Amino acid sequence: MRNSSYDYRILVVDDENDVSEFLSYNLEREGNSVATASDGLEAVAVTTRWKPHLIIMDIMMPVMDGIEACSEIRASEGPSGPLICFLTARGEDYSQIAGFEAGGDDYIVKPVRPKVLLQRVKALLKRYYPSRVPEGGVDSGLTVGGIILDREKYTVSVEGRDHVIPRKEFELLALLMSKPGKVFTREEIYSKVWGLDVVVGERTIDVHIRKLRERIGDRYIQTLKGVGYKFREVT
Repeated sequence: MRNSSYDYRILVVDDENDVSEFLSYNLEREGNSVATASDGLEAVAVTTRWKPHLIIMDIMMPVMDGIEACSEIRASEGPSGPLICFLTARGEDYSQIAGFEAGGDDYIVKPVRPKVLLQRVKALLKRYYPSRVPEGGVDSGLTVGGIILDREKYTVSVEGRDHVIPRKEFELLALLMSKPGKVFTREEIYSKVWGLDVVVGERTIDVHIRKLRERIGDRYIQTLKGVGYKFREVT
């Protein structure tokens, strides 16, 4: 899991000391720097000071729960802030949806084997931090119809109005805009936006599509029932 340019900073947030110690031990063995917090309020403070690459966070905690802490971190750090992965015993659909709506990037249900957890963590980090300087640079943006997408700033301009888009919604929109008119199946979207190593709930795409439409309007993203979604070039 060690990156060739730098070690990852990972914040573990859990009110059970044995869980924090277990996770910290396994993550540090992989070459990461690990900090811990025992509740959501402390997690927000540590994030502001330490700037982790990834936060692994429980949901049910005293003082401030994980959902609220995630919302606070997203509000203060913006879409380019840390990855947030919920690790919790709560596996209900509504809990997963609440986690993703708050800005979570992944959701893992306890109990989970250490090797599986480390693989999920590795997949997340590799996806978002492949290197300090990507080979050949990156395409800085996309312009389709009335929408301009800026990859460096994580902003989307819709008919002259700028919007800051959370990471997963941004990636989903970028994928759809990359080929206007093409129908992307749900399987393609899961693979390209979440990755093959990440398991997400059935309604995850629906939640992100709904939130995107709330931001950019209903007319740009078309649903093909039972198939998938496509971006409509509106002039």
